Amino acid sequence: MYLLAHLSDPHVPPLPQPGWRELASKRVLGYLSWQRRRRHIHRRDVLDRICADLAAQNPDHIAVTGDITNISLPAEFRQARRWLDGLGTPETVSLVPGNHDAYIDLSWADGWGHWAGYMQSDQDPGSKTRSSTFPFIRKRGPLALIGLSSAVATAPGLASGRLGPEQLAGLERLLADARSAGLIRVVLLHHPPLAEAASGRKGLDDRQAFAEVVARAGAELVLHGHNHRFVNLTLPGPDPSRPVPVIGVPSASALPYRDRPAAHYNLYRFYSEGGHRYLETRQRGLNEAGEIVEMPQHSPKSIILG
Repeated sequence: MYLLAHLSDPHVPPLPQPGWRELASKRVLGYLSWQRRRRHIHRRDVLDRICADLAAQNPDHIAVTGDITNISLPAEFRQARRWLDGLGTPETVSLVPGNHDAYIDLSWADGWGHWAGYMQSDQDPGSKTRSSTFPFIRKRGPLALIGLSSAVATAPGLASGRLGPEQLAGLERLLADARSAGLIRVVLLHHPPLAEAASGRKGLDDRQAFAEVVARAGAELVLHGHNHRFVNLTLPGPDPSRPVPVIGVPSASALPYRDRPAAHYNLYRFYSEGGHRYLETRQRGLNEAGEIVEMPQHSPKSIILG
């Protein structure tokens, strides 16, 4: 049995106070949004309760699917690294970035470089650039965790993502290699790879190309974040009788807002029985009393993986 935890979009609060030069960009819009609305939604006390409850479940590994920061301030990346250190070591936590982690173009040293250990392949001595980091593959127990970056800097008003042909080609190779090794393939990315979950200015631009890779090479599970909602969809795989589950989780730091739920995270238990491999899902989240409890299922409780 192997237990994988999945949380996303913590937008680690509080937002450090930016200098005026740091706001001379798209960041100013995000800063105003934080001051007007988002600081009342994304709460550090909520995030801390979610993380404490997650730790009490004793998962073997934790997947974080992006939007660790809010407006990509250098101080946010340092603050997020401290949060990651509290969540777990690079051996026990895997991370992919989100669009808020690419709010503007930032140097590796000022931005993603702070998280490099959480985003590198097992055999990688330490990538120094975005292009050399993704896709990564990390073998943990029966799993092959394959991380992609859909995070790209976009114009004001856009929150879309893109993988690009190089990442997609690398993904197909890694999926094939992991299948040959008999591993359960779990793909991590920030943006939902289906238009039903996010499209247009918030969608994944090359989601069709991603779907074609999965249809050819297969995968056992795709995990994402981005839209702060429960997502339970599927993509076609090579076997028409076994579609690939695509699961998204709400923000890990949020109070309920409009049609968006309060903070949740998912637990995925992988096990074998009677010659088959199974995936069992559980969801835990913030209830109206402010407690983290087991919640009703928004995804299938048990799935046969093969």
